[in-house]
Amino acid sequence: PRKLDLVIGFLLPGSISVLSSSKASQVQRERLVELFEDGWGFTAAARGVGVGVKTARNLWDRWRLHGRLALMRKPSQAFYSFETKLEAVKRFLAGQTKPHIAKDMGLSSPKVLERWIRAYRVHGEDGLRPKPKGRPPKASSLAAGGVSELEMLQRRVEYLEAENAYLKALRDLMNNES
Repeated sequence: PRKLDLVIGFLLPGSISVLSSSKASQVQRERLVELFEDGWGFTAAARGVGVGVKTARNLWDRWRLHGRLALMRKPSQAFYSFETKLEAVKRFLAGQTKPHIAKDMGLSSPKVLERWIRAYRVHGEDGLRPKPKGRPPKASSLAAGGVSELEMLQRRVEYLEAENAYLKALRDLMNNES
């Protein structure tokens, strides 16, 4: 990518870049796509370029959906609603293929759908719901077996009322004796 592309934070038309977390370099990925376009399978292309078969398979899946656009970086990560995820999983369970669903629904890769299916099988519909962001809140003293301030004050009031009742009874007893 050109320096300007990196400064702006997204790619301009005509510029091609790969994600930095990719296991294949940009040159290798472009060569893989050229081989796919020439009719090579992902296993033969992976061996020819010198990358892992799984890496080539992931790129091949995306190339089948998007063509050369599989090499382009998206400006932001896509967000899919709970309803969209549920619809995609139900379509898969009804017998449609993952690549067909991914292409029809505009998913970046069939791998996205695979994660949703796995979450659905393990957790049901709740596995497809959005997860809370950030670090979970710190455990309060109540959860750690502590007593809340309100409970402490209520106990103190009960103690003082009992003490007051005892002292009144003692005073009345002393007044009756005299």
